[in-house]
Amino acid sequence: MARKRKAKKQTPDAPAMDQAAVLRAFREARQPLRTTEVLRRLGVHKNQKRELKAVLDALLEAGKIIHTRGGAYGLTESMSLLKGRLQVQRSGVGFVIPEDQRRKDIFVPRSSFGDAWHGDEVMVAVAPPRGGRDGEGRGKSPEGRIVRVLSRGLKTLPVRVERRLGPDLYLAFPTDPRLHFNVMADTKPLTDDPERGDIVHVLPGDKLDAGLWAATAAENLGSENDPKVQEALVKAAHGVPRKFPRRVLEETSVLPGDPGPEDFEGRKDLRGLGLVTIDGAKARDFDDAVHVRREGDGWRLTVAIADVSHYVAPGSHLDREAFERGNSYYFPQSVEPMFPEALSNGLCSLNPDVPRLAMVAEIGFTPDGQPRDERFHAAVIKSHARLTYMQVHRALDEKDPAERKALAPVLPMLEEAERLARVLNRVRSARGSLDFDLPEPEILFNLLGETTDIRPRPRTFAHQLIEEFMIAANEAVARLLTARELPCMYRIHPAPDADKLRAVFKLLSRTELAPKLPAPSATVAPADLQALLGAAQGTDLEFLAGRLVLRSMMQAVYSPQHTGHFGLASECYCHFTSPIRRYADLVVHRALKAAIGQDREPLPRPATMKKIADHISARERVAVDAEREILKRLTILFLEDKVGEPFTGIVNGLSDYGFWVELNEVMAEGMVRLSTLSDDYYHYLTDRQEIVGERTGKRFALGQKLRVRLGSVSLARLEVDLELLDQETTPRPKGRRGR
Repeated sequence: MARKRKAKKQTPDAPAMDQAAVLRAFREARQPLRTTEVLRRLGVHKNQKRELKAVLDALLEAGKIIHTRGGAYGLTESMSLLKGRLQVQRSGVGFVIPEDQRRKDIFVPRSSFGDAWHGDEVMVAVAPPRGGRDGEGRGKSPEGRIVRVLSRGLKTLPVRVERRLGPDLYLAFPTDPRLHFNVMADTKPLTDDPERGDIVHVLPGDKLDAGLWAATAAENLGSENDPKVQEALVKAAHGVPRKFPRRVLEETSVLPGDPGPEDFEGRKDLRGLGLVTIDGAKARDFDDAVHVRREGDGWRLTVAIADVSHYVAPGSHLDREAFERGNSYYFPQSVEPMFPEALSNGLCSLNPDVPRLAMVAEIGFTPDGQPRDERFHAAVIKSHARLTYMQVHRALDEKDPAERKALAPVLPMLEEAERLARVLNRVRSARGSLDFDLPEPEILFNLLGETTDIRPRPRTFAHQLIEEFMIAANEAVARLLTARELPCMYRIHPAPDADKLRAVFKLLSRTELAPKLPAPSATVAPADLQALLGAAQGTDLEFLAGRLVLRSMMQAVYSPQHTGHFGLASECYCHFTSPIRRYADLVVHRALKAAIGQDREPLPRPATMKKIADHISARERVAVDAEREILKRLTILFLEDKVGEPFTGIVNGLSDYGFWVELNEVMAEGMVRLSTLSDDYYHYLTDRQEIVGERTGKRFALGQKLRVRLGSVSLARLEVDLELLDQETTPRPKGRRGR
């Protein structure tokens, strides 16, 4: 006879539990609580313990509470604990960037990392202050130790195979030099055994010992000497998304190949206007097309931008994936786009001679470059030519007869565009806008995909022309949305710290630029920086001066708050011109449609706009960091067979263990370590920003020209080491000894 199961006691009137109620119980208790104590404070029956455990687990996962050593739970906000993300420096120390942006970054020595890795979301215990309050002593970062890893920054980890330990077991180490541990990788899932120097994606497992973790191999990317392998590992190390989810591809597959007549309804037909695109020779996605014509004594500029928002509805799978990515990610040999290629290179790309949907800004300018009227439309357009920067440069700047003949149908328009762009550039310069014009590296490959050269990317006035028109359109849209009091994703750039800028003037005053430098004003205004950059223009120190000023600047970010853009000296600025590759621009397009009555979809609330801004600003930093790292890696690969060769360069940075030299023959920098200088004992004088020989008085200073030899390169450490070819350094000036 089956035994009758005892029915559980029903408590239909038991209070429902949620995170807010549980947190309130902890705050009212003002002390850590065990599970039974939480139940009692909530006034619920013990048979709801499982439900409470689920809520507590969720709060643990969110970092709102933490397990204490006594087995109770405590509020992190009451235990000097903060949630944040660990960022490890190349030196080995780290900083936790708090989730609460009002808090200072927390310094964490390497010995206090616990099991945390670079990029992990962690809980950090803030140490008691030394003479200050809340761990914020006298402007310095508070110190802390990591007490819990909430989530790994990397789900898969790229590692370099070092040696075989046994059947299907290999010793490897992470490719990121900020991860200071080894990995014991189980390679059973791989089809073939990896070789020494192969890069393998692994799934991290348990900690086996101090500095040793278990892992399971997921994919063998190939040899570390392959540039494509280096791109793949950088994407993995920075969490750059690659494959699109199935639902995103399904949404994309039902979109048309080209817009049809039904899409043209309610749009201004501008297919007859001679719009053209001007981009790099390798570009495949075209966001913007431009046209300029004379209008009275001034000009009318038309900027047409791909209307991505017509195809990407808020909340759709396409929209959510674009938000998660934040932007497209560009690498020397590949792109990870924000949208699938069917949109980014097809339906939304302003390819020539096909109809495309666009959002258009028309701006009438006076002869002196001031906007006199601004109009905005949803339109259907057709690009009349796909031009490259070099084509336009040859036709306008070099007056090349063959190129001018080839561009004859659009040449009169381009010449008017050049005239307007030069006027707009003068206007921007007069208001204090800063043009750093630092050379960007261009990596050249042969047919085998091997790096053959790294040189400055050509930059001409054709680039400046497009830049001026994009800035004008961005400002016009930002002004409209601000005037209409509609949500706008502003691009803001805070004013730099005056002390940092004065330090730059002081540094450069010790170089050969000293006689040309202006005396900075008390607050260091944009005009001072313009004068500084102007003094360096055309000299060997132009690049150094620009980079020092740039490093002293705050980062530009996205924000729903209207605070201006210091670098552009713009009072009202947003990003409108690249919705194919930036989510911020897509947000702005939706607001613009609301402003002109084209769309009545509800716009994001202020709190939502803030979350969007913070997320896409963070994704932009990921893209920048990834692009810098792949450049560093490919530079090291390029230099590997040049060890021992001589180079010339200029000192561009100093530290207590050496100085950095920017090479002239290739766009790369390396370090001369003080330990390699054998003719004297050298010391770094921070107040004078010099490295000085104790016996000889020889010195190394910013801007100094040197001859060096490439000593060694290391992919594992991402380092380029240089050796001084001669010891003919600059002697210490008379009268300055002992100061």
